[in-house]
Formats: sequence, structure tokens, C-alpha cells
Amino acid sequence: MSEKKKLPIGVSDFAEIIKEGYYLIDKSFLIKEIINDASKIILLPRPRRFGKTLNMSMLKYFFERQPDGSNHCELFQELAIWREPDCRNYCGQYPVIFLTFKDVKMTNYAETLRKIKKLISELFQQHQFLVAENTLNSYEKNFFEKIMDMTAEKGDYEDSLRKLSEYLTRFYQKRAIIIIDEYDTPIQSAYHYRYFEELMPFIRNLFCGGLKDNENLEKGILTGILRVAKENIFSGLNNPNVATILDLRYSEYFGFTAEEVAVALNDYPLAVSPAEIKRWYNGYLFGETVIYNPWSIINALYHDRSQRLKPYWVNTSSNDLIYELITRGGAELKNNLELLIQGETIEKTIVENIVYHQIEKDSTNVWSLLLFSGYLKVVASYSSEDEGLICHLAIPNNEVRLLYRQIIKSWFSESIYNDKYELLKKSLISNDLKTFEKILKEFVLKTFSYFVPTGSESEKVYHAFVLGLLISLNDQYEVKSNRESGYGRYDVMIIPREPQGKTGYLFEFKKVEPEEGEDLEKCAAVALEQIQEKQYATELKERGVSQILEIGVAFEGKKVLLRWRPRNES
Repeated sequence: MSEKKKLPIGVSDFAEIIKEGYYLIDKSFLIKEIINDASKIILLPRPRRFGKTLNMSMLKYFFERQPDGSNHCELFQELAIWREPDCRNYCGQYPVIFLTFKDVKMTNYAETLRKIKKLISELFQQHQFLVAENTLNSYEKNFFEKIMDMTAEKGDYEDSLRKLSEYLTRFYQKRAIIIIDEYDTPIQSAYHYRYFEELMPFIRNLFCGGLKDNENLEKGILTGILRVAKENIFSGLNNPNVATILDLRYSEYFGFTAEEVAVALNDYPLAVSPAEIKRWYNGYLFGETVIYNPWSIINALYHDRSQRLKPYWVNTSSNDLIYELITRGGAELKNNLELLIQGETIEKTIVENIVYHQIEKDSTNVWSLLLFSGYLKVVASYSSEDEGLICHLAIPNNEVRLLYRQIIKSWFSESIYNDKYELLKKSLISNDLKTFEKILKEFVLKTFSYFVPTGSESEKVYHAFVLGLLISLNDQYEVKSNRESGYGRYDVMIIPREPQGKTGYLFEFKKVEPEEGEDLEKCAAVALEQIQEKQYATELKERGVSQILEIGVAFEGKKVLLRWRPRNES
């Protein structure tokens, strides 16, 4: 390119991108897919920052007809869709109602309701020509004006999409297209800040009013991150067409394909290799299409002219919900995170309808939410008659893996003071087990009060401890958990990446069962004997580690006891 176009950092208005000459990846064939989709209601869930708002803005400008009969068709004449004569006939033919909830992230119900009322008020103001054109009777004008000045009753706002589509259809003599972008953003905030049950009746009534059995609706198109279970919000809608990231349909229109990234890298060359770009920002699979994170790619093209890439997508949100799910999760969730962070896959049942009030009760919802939110990817999948859709899940790329590490490190260091967290690591790798034991005991006490108990508390502490080691020692050591070695499966093995002169560590954890006559001392001794009896040190010796420290850890409630012994295999 002789002169590079501006990169659209934070620009999601389609008309602005075209008129101001921003760089654009042409996704206009999405319009053709929408036109050819016979469904009345189309829901397209995708992770945040994957181009949903820009695409919905594009649809708005394509279909929208202005009150004076004009349109925005000039915006599309250089795009692929304009080479489709049948599609051109749809340009500028419909009244369009466009709402985006992307900024409705309030911490309480009252603020959320006020924000949504304000959005609806602004929507009506955009169509106040209906009042001037004498399209409305006196009752309707009164309703319209109350919505605009925000003095209407809550029930009026719930009925606002249905009413506005009726008025627009009357004026244009064509049914309205309703586009709702990021419909579930306020729902996620409501769940996180604990006003979900208050908000849901209003949201359900608002959407169903505009989308359910609405004779003035041509087509409804919604985006969000998740498909919220229909008993919460889509109850009664007439068979909406939902195309999630698991579907083949619409798979290439949100995010960048490998071919599109190759073109962008040719237009905006980076010093880093395409393989490094792939390691950081690739990894998603939508249907059968390999997808790169578009927000991170655009930012990398804009910012990175050196050899160093960094996270962009994971820093665009507080990630509060993800943090909460990981922190409050039980031992099984933390065990699975250990495997994921080590680059392995886990096998989970996935549901496409998320039931928010059951997320913490049913781990299936947790893994489904992490997948559809972009924090996991599907490696392979199959259907089971008993369990439904089974997916092999993995962390998609380096950017997301870094986020998991940051979350784990933050709650691990919150459980003990950060300076003691550093001392815990230092005391271990310097073989000062007395100091290590002292700080570990403090960690156990803090962790029991910090985490909401679910399942076995001892297992919970153990997995929190392992996750902390995984991310804190990763530069010098390889940390493995629950793997085979010798004649069994050890609990934790810490392998120095450079074995010469360094110690390797073997941990075996035992929970005391007092009713069976056990105590801390006995269990710690049993743990040590199991390490030797099962020959867990086999892998360390095969990796060239000659200095080995075997550590038995016994738990009983908030009590913990360590016993250890060195081995020298030289």
C-alpha cells in the first residue's frame, strides 16, 4: 500500500469507518447470510471484542431507509456485497430499530434500569419525526413524548420496542428490522452484582414485546456473548435461529480468518513472525473456521513495531466474572485448570443455553461460559446420547493463558501477603523447608477464610497451592500434578529446567481421617513412604535430576504438617 489507512482502534460505527477511510476487513457477506436466513429471529453469540457491534452497525446502515426516502447504500459500493444484485435490492428498504447494550454495566438494578430507559429515550428521539408527520394519534403522541422525556411507567418501556415498530411500520408501510447488540451485557452485570432476579422480568418483557409474535417485525437480529437459557429470556419466541461458535453458519464473520490476518500483515508488516502472532492471538475455532482475535490483531498492528507482543483483548475488561468463577470453584475446577495451564486438554459436557442461577451449582455451565466467552477453545467434539455435546477444551493462546496466570497469582498472593508469597517460593527452592512449612501453614489458614468452601477443604487448599506453584515457578521449573511415574501417580513434581546442581521436589498430600485412627504425624509418614514405595522419583531421575527432596504433607482441618527427606541419586 502506498499510504496506509488508519487502523480503527475503538471505532465501531460502520459509516465512520467508511467515510473516514479506516482500514476494514470486508465482512459484508454477512448481509447476504442474513437476507438468505429464513428465520424471523437470529441470535449470534460471540466473545466480546470480536466485531459484533461493527457488524450490527453495518447491517443497520445497509437496511435502513431514512424518513425522506434516502439511504446509506453509497457506503457499500466498494464492498463485496455490492457485487450481489439480489442483495442490492434490499439496501435502504426498511425502518430499522438499533439498540446496543454494550455499555450497560452498572452495579445495581436502579442504575441499570435508568441506563436502559435512557437508551430507549434516545432511540425514540431518533424517530421523533413520527410525531411531526402526524403518524400518531393523541394517545400515541403522549406515549412517545413520555418515553422521550423519561417520565413513562416501567411497563411503557417494556412495551417500547413493540410500539415503536408499530409506528415505523405505519409510516414506512414496511415492517421494521430490530437489531439488538450485546443484549446480555446487563444480564452478566446483574448476575455478578447479585440483582439478576430483579432485572430479568424487565429484560424479558422488553425483548419479548419487540420480538415475540410482533406482526410489525420483519426480522430481529441479536448479538451477545451467551445464549441465556430460554426460560430466562427467550421464553415463547418463535424458534429463534441461534448460531453459536460451535455452528458452521456465520462462522467466518466475527473475528479474522487466517487468510484475512495474512493480508493485514502484508499491509502492516510486523517484526515478529506469523508463527508468533498465531501463538499469541490465534487458537479459536468457530464451526470449522480458524479464527484470530480481531481486537488483539488490530492493536498489535497499531502498537507493536518491535519483537515483543503483549495482551490486548484480556485487558479490555475487568474479567470480574471469570475471576469469581475460578476463585469460588472447588477442587475439581482447580485440578482442571492445572491441566489446562500445562497445555493439556480437558473433556467436558457443553450446553449452549447458559442458566445463570445454576452456574455455581453446575460445573457444566462454568465450562460452557468460559468457552463461549472466549477463554477456552474446542479442540474436538462428539455427541453422546447420555450427556449431549462433549468437547475437548484447551486454552486458545498465549494471551488467554497469561490471564489465567494473572488471576491465579492474584488470589494466591491475596491469601498470604505478597512478600511472604515470594518468601514461600524462595524457601522451597533453597531447601529451607522449616520456613516453607511455616508460611504454608499461614496460607492454609488464610485460604480457608478466603475461599467459599465447596467440597473437601483440604483438596481445595492443595489445588490452590499447586496452581500457585504452577505460575510462580514456571520460569525456572516445570511443575506437574497428578501424573504417572514409577508405579503410581504422584501429587506434585517440580522439575528444574536446568537439572545440573538443582533440586527436584516430590510432594505427596494426605488428608487425615481421625475416625480411622489417623493423625498428622502418621499421615505425613505414610505420604513419604508412598513416594518411595511407588518410586515416584523415576521421572526426575530420567530427566537427569540427581538431588531430590521428598515431602509428605498432611492436612487436618486448618492444621498442616510437613515431613521431608533428601535423596541423592548421583
